[in-house]
Amino acid sequence: MNQPTEPALKPVSEDAILKVSKEIVVKFIEVGRLAPGNFDEMFRAIYQSVRDAVRS
Repeated sequence: MNQPTEPALKPVSEDAILKVSKEIVVKFIEVGRLAPGNFDEMFRAIYQSVRDAVRS
């Protein structure tokens, strides 16, 4: 009997992580959960969270 195999995972590029992080930050600004004044701090935190999620 054939064992189901997991699909091969493609590595996620830094560009993709940046784009996803940017979209999350923009959405947070749009809904009022994030002020543009603390963009830098929050972008770094969101970027790191996304990067950690796809690299684990």
